[in-house]
Amino acid sequence: MNDLKFPIAAITDEFSPSDFSLAINAMASIGMTGAELRVVNGKNIMDLTGDEIRAAKDTCDAKGIQILGIASPILKCTLPNGPAVDTRFQQDIFNSKHTFDDQPRLLDRAFQISELTGAKIIRVFSYWRTVEPSACFDAVVEALTKLANQAAPHGITIGIENEHACHIGTAEESKAILAAVQHPNLKLVWDPANALVAGENPFPHGYGLLPVDRIAHVHVKDCHMEGHTPIWGPVGTRHVDWRGQIAALRADGYKGFLSLETHWPGPAGDKFLASTICGWNLRGLSAM
Repeated sequence: MNDLKFPIAAITDEFSPSDFSLAINAMASIGMTGAELRVVNGKNIMDLTGDEIRAAKDTCDAKGIQILGIASPILKCTLPNGPAVDTRFQQDIFNSKHTFDDQPRLLDRAFQISELTGAKIIRVFSYWRTVEPSACFDAVVEALTKLANQAAPHGITIGIENEHACHIGTAEESKAILAAVQHPNLKLVWDPANALVAGENPFPHGYGLLPVDRIAHVHVKDCHMEGHTPIWGPVGTRHVDWRGQIAALRADGYKGFLSLETHWPGPAGDKFLASTICGWNLRGLSAM
């Protein structure tokens, strides 16, 4: 993989949510050396037993794939007593139906899974986006500060993903939350396509707002917009300037992975084929 400027990875269930070995074999054949765990053999990562987690790690180890992070559903829930949820955005839950009251248990479980797998990033969110995002900012700050404080003794990074269906959706909102929570254990999972869906030009405008030294991880997918609806497609062929974004990350000294989160349903609805195509596209972009 010496031709790659950045190591590449994927959220495994983008290849197959039901067959973990199939996903890992496909990822390895593309040259991916990292994995994020979200749905494994049909179960959300939070619901796996210890034996199931150890088996997943063994599968990854056998292919030389490092488990980078836990793609958790933490804070992908409704903020109690907040404004009404903004129904314009699709709420993807990936076999997770947890509520606000479940959050402390989810975090404890995420720490346990991180210890079992060696994962150093726990991806989190910022509550389902409401019709008054500014009214929820302080609550998001409070929640992320608490998560970062709890992660510090474990040596874990809390990765807040900019997610268009949650309160932190754009680079502008990401910049604000990172400025408000100046904690070394809180960093950003930067997703340019999510920023695009949220109405922002992710590159160069959005990326230019971000403190690059606080980007822990980058998610890769691609789409164009038809009204308020994202139309997902092969990575590198739609409206995210991935060539420019990757070149800028390299120039700015980013040291992490580029991780595929396909979203595109694929030819004739074949998601495995879609992720294989996008994986090879990502490899090509990473080699430039």
